[in-house]
Amino acid sequence: VFCGDNLFTVALSLTVLICSSEISVEILHNNQWGTVCDDGWDINDAEVVCRQLRCGPVQSATGSASFGQGTGQIWMDDVACRGSESFLSECRHPGFGTHNCNHGEDAGVVCSAPTVRLVNGNTPCSGRVEILHNNQWGTVCDDGWDINDAEVVCQQLKCGPVQSATGSASFGQGTGPIWMDDVSCTGSESLLSECRHPGFGTHNCQHGEDAGVVCSGYSEISAPKPRLRLVNGNTPCSGRVEILHNNQWGTVCDDNWDINDAKVVCRQLRCGPVQSATSSAYFGQGTGPIWMDQVSCTGSESLLSECGHRGFGTHSCNHGEDAGVVCSG
Repeated sequence: VFCGDNLFTVALSLTVLICSSEISVEILHNNQWGTVCDDGWDINDAEVVCRQLRCGPVQSATGSASFGQGTGQIWMDDVACRGSESFLSECRHPGFGTHNCNHGEDAGVVCSAPTVRLVNGNTPCSGRVEILHNNQWGTVCDDGWDINDAEVVCQQLKCGPVQSATGSASFGQGTGPIWMDDVSCTGSESLLSECRHPGFGTHNCQHGEDAGVVCSGYSEISAPKPRLRLVNGNTPCSGRVEILHNNQWGTVCDDNWDINDAKVVCRQLRCGPVQSATSSAYFGQGTGPIWMDQVSCTGSESLLSECGHRGFGTHSCNHGEDAGVVCSG
């Protein structure tokens, strides 16, 4: 379940499983999924959906139930987005449940879904190369894998210039299909899938030959906000809270950890309303640095890093006090 680093599920929002590039649009309201009518549905509306789901740039906005008719409620009609909104629910519309449509008018979008990720690296810009094909993540074989191939991966992920191309499962062995073998890029391609190869799934490799890359890192322009993840939960929207700082994942101490702090985590990860804030390493003890302690959020912040705290790395805790959250998504 992957779109960026997480499954994104948000109240008054959208969800996809494995960030499919072609999706019918459904929104969660009053704990019930429903559709969006295609009256006035255009590329600006679709752009907001693709952005909210982190599924890459929009390609098209579709109507007339092009991806099949939904069931249940029709939650939104006459949607009018500028295209710059972060959430579809922020766009103008007559009100949830107000419409003059039927499910033959269900709206959809086509996004250019991200198709490459790096796994098990020490930084977000290094790791085992995995590609999404047929809605399943798989690896790339190191046969012929070189600096030109790695350059394309770094460009595609906006991770700066390439530093090295690695083989022999240097970032650990993957699982599942081996999608690409004998990759031959010139280095100028925009996507790894544009490079020459025998065909998806055609290979003579095993996972001991999984390819990897090390990129120099995000440029200043494309650098992401401080990243957050949930670890060891029963769902993608529950677990131990970990934050990325100085290219290293670390935990958050539970001193003063409360529902307002957890609310910000759930919002940042687009995981719906908070259900609970957990403490005492409820989801298991983490390793590495403890980055935040005495976190004090009002609950309205967009990012956990915007909340008051003692300073990154300043704490009086141990990993038996790691904080966690349970979100409804």
